[in-house]
Amino acid sequence: MHTSDNNKNRSTRLSRRQFLSAGAAVAAFTVVPRHVLGGAGQTPPSEKLNIAGIGVSGRGGGVLQGVESQNIVALCDVDWAHAAGTFKRYPNARQYKDFRVMLDKEAKNIDAVTVATPDHVHAVAAIAAMKLGKHVYCEKPLTHSVFEARKMAEVAREMKVATQMGNQGQASEETRLMCEFIWDGAIGPVREVHVWTDRPLNGINAVYWPQGVDRPKDTPPVPETLDWDLWLGPAPERPYHPAYLPFKWRGWWDFGTGALGDIGCHRIDPIFRALKLGHPTSVEAACTLVNSETYPVASMVHYKFPARGDLPPVKLTWYDGGMRPPRPEELEDGRAYGTNGILFVGDKGKMLENRLIPESKMKEYKAPPQSIPRSPGHFEEWIRACKGGEPAGSNFDHAGLLAQVVLLGNVVLRPELKETVNRTPLYWDGVNMKFTNVTEANQYLQREYRKGWSL
Repeated sequence: MHTSDNNKNRSTRLSRRQFLSAGAAVAAFTVVPRHVLGGAGQTPPSEKLNIAGIGVSGRGGGVLQGVESQNIVALCDVDWAHAAGTFKRYPNARQYKDFRVMLDKEAKNIDAVTVATPDHVHAVAAIAAMKLGKHVYCEKPLTHSVFEARKMAEVAREMKVATQMGNQGQASEETRLMCEFIWDGAIGPVREVHVWTDRPLNGINAVYWPQGVDRPKDTPPVPETLDWDLWLGPAPERPYHPAYLPFKWRGWWDFGTGALGDIGCHRIDPIFRALKLGHPTSVEAACTLVNSETYPVASMVHYKFPARGDLPPVKLTWYDGGMRPPRPEELEDGRAYGTNGILFVGDKGKMLENRLIPESKMKEYKAPPQSIPRSPGHFEEWIRACKGGEPAGSNFDHAGLLAQVVLLGNVVLRPELKETVNRTPLYWDGVNMKFTNVTEANQYLQREYRKGWSL
């Protein structure tokens, strides 16, 4: 049953404000001056952004394609052979191996920077660009550590630059429907959420990247096209090995953030928005065998969040490595219960992704009118923000907090804490950024940088 028209109007206005305040403002309903956007559906070259890319092979090349309506003027990658396709696509862009050199030489020529390096370089590259007053688009999970995520948000606010994290799903229709249904009371107050992924899938014999493996013993030669020292960046020094790159770095503690870092900022984001979450009060984990080199093959992380206004406390459970919660009884026989998913458990029912279950309930449900502005597109949000429009939906105020929460899960998976965290949850003081009951865990909120590298 729905509220009266007057009450519904008040609820709609409130929902929109709350969505925007969570960092999900989108430019679809923003009035941008015509001189900024250009006429006849085109942006004149003189009014385009000059963008530089840091980490431009693989996903980095895809990010640049998302913003290539603008001017791509400089490209930086530590392996020019791997980046050859991107260099060919933008033949007029100047090429660099060291982003520090690029930022120094191009400081007067660029307006904005994309960062799509391995996770361990995100913060040093993005903060260096922001301190020069450059707008920044940075791939998820934003940073390698909890401390870096908070620092990224602080620097973005201080420098008043436009930012966006690379979790494209935040701009989707599905995310908006999840929020609108939850806010409409479709399943009542939500006290439990489950979110799962199949990554890294098969661990040692991984489909995506290996986890649960030890450091290789052999030391093959560094490929001629790769600058290994620059690739390591702020990470501890170690010999080159193809076990780390390309892409396979994600499963290594020193370089990546595991399955949780890879997918958490995608899949936990809509939950964060729909349930208006902030810092958790506690975090605990269970996992397969874990070592000091790579993340475990599979893990579960439990976050507990306090009440928020009239919203009750909620427990969020993350699963990876192919684990997932029991199949809900409400899901019909024969209906897919995928290897990746989100399940909301409310007082009045359950919702799988953005559909009530069973399907008969979804068919009976009268969906509320749209109350959240639709997005012009994830990359377009950032481009418009760079030109003076509304903040992008995953700007660093929102993304910084989300990344902090996601990365807390990796702290409680640390092998050095295994005996402690198997016995007790870690209690989190989000305002002061510290664990209050297991103080030795606080050292894993940030990391030391190799000499010559700093924020």
